[in-house]
Amino acid sequence: MLAAGAVALATSLGAARAEPLKVVLEAEIVTLDPHFTGAYITRTFGYMVFDTLFAPDAAGTMKPQMVDKWTTSDDGLTWAFTLRDGLAFHDGSPVTAADVVASLQRWSTRNALGGRLLANTASLTATDARTVTLVLKSPYGLVLDTLGTTSSPSPFIMPARIAATPGTTQVSEIVGSGPFVYNRAQHRPGDRMLLRRNDNYRPRAEPVDFLAGGKVPKVEALDIRVIPDSGTAAAALQSGEIDYMQYAPFDFLAAMERDRNLRVLNFTGAHMFTGHYRINTASKPFDDPAIRRVLLKLVDQPEVMAGLGLDTRYSRDCAAFFICGSPNETDVGTAPLADPSIEAAAAMLRQTSYAGEPVIVLVASDLEAPKVSSQILADRLQRAGFKVDVQVMDWASVLARRGQRQGWSVYGVHALGLDLASPLTNSVINFNCTTATTAGFMCEQRLVPLFDAFARAPDRAAQREVAGQIQTIVYEQGLGIPFGQFAQPAAMRASVTGLIPSAVPLFWNAEKK
Repeated sequence: MLAAGAVALATSLGAARAEPLKVVLEAEIVTLDPHFTGAYITRTFGYMVFDTLFAPDAAGTMKPQMVDKWTTSDDGLTWAFTLRDGLAFHDGSPVTAADVVASLQRWSTRNALGGRLLANTASLTATDARTVTLVLKSPYGLVLDTLGTTSSPSPFIMPARIAATPGTTQVSEIVGSGPFVYNRAQHRPGDRMLLRRNDNYRPRAEPVDFLAGGKVPKVEALDIRVIPDSGTAAAALQSGEIDYMQYAPFDFLAAMERDRNLRVLNFTGAHMFTGHYRINTASKPFDDPAIRRVLLKLVDQPEVMAGLGLDTRYSRDCAAFFICGSPNETDVGTAPLADPSIEAAAAMLRQTSYAGEPVIVLVASDLEAPKVSSQILADRLQRAGFKVDVQVMDWASVLARRGQRQGWSVYGVHALGLDLASPLTNSVINFNCTTATTAGFMCEQRLVPLFDAFARAPDRAAQREVAGQIQTIVYEQGLGIPFGQFAQPAAMRASVTGLIPSAVPLFWNAEKK
């Protein structure tokens, strides 16, 4: 039992001055280098241990975090950022402009948005201990959005000596400046990780607002438990052996809502997930856009959400490719998704060159949303007249298979709205015309200049207009199809207060009675 021996375990890890907040996250934190991978769990770890120059508030507006003030030249090409006074890494060394430059240079090799900014950068230098100067080659509308992006991996700042490690090699030392401190001696892989409160952390004076404002670490420590089975974790939460679990199982939600000792934390907008069908455009039959367009008539979002057991409290229909509830939400070009019909899809299919080639549907057996969505699509494909080959495997095998140009046709997957809300970070299309395999080898040349236009757009309205043009092409060519927007609620003991409502778990400002 988790409760048995808890005092002894805490002592062996270095007893906290008060009982830690015991949490179970979506998975074990395996990769600790916050630049190395786009895995969500590593991003969660990053926000606990590291800090960023800017951060979005709940409305998506970028606010200064490590930055005290900044200036921009009249031509928009020269930006100067001054760091807040008193910033320090966990090893006691001060955070300097040189650390920022080295960190951003390393991070930009691992993040698409960062790579775009770097490609448009003439110079990035530390002009004194606290000032970073960025000189652009041409005006760029997403400077602050890039420096504060939540797109994973995020632009976390680390000491320059560590950031000198190539982005293709994981760092061997984890030193941040954030509200919690990692100590390798207090990490038992496969069991638990203890993150101590950074008593030297200097929060901003502003009230906390999502990732912006004052991050005040109030609990003495975070005791992050590894419990792979969600049912076991849910039982541990109900019995009080843990305080928080990131993903409450869908089939436990009703019971948790009735339990007065628990609270279910629902999410909306960019904190919801959007499911998409990824399509292999490199092999038959979906190398033909006319055949891909048939899928647009087959995807019935309410049916998929019902298949997941989700009602309208936790899900919604959404045709906006860059998610509903984001600044880039638009209905431009979404008409092909309207009125799904197997009969209409069958009629469309008969007008194409489809010659009975098998449609290989990959079904992930170990992830609920990809599994259910793929099973539903396979059934509808067959009823519309496709020859369907369903292949069931674990998620790791799906990821390996999708790297091949042959051997698969379509599969379901979901990603967080925070990452999908921009064309430049949307994982369904932002690998367009690159060697990346995650989006089915797609290459639509008309999208290439539109990505650049989005990056250079001067304001939100101009960005949304370009996003609409991109969305129109995506649906016109059947490059990716959303199957619904849904929340994956968190659950916690009622004794936990102050938790920031975020799909990325944030434990500063949280308290435990």
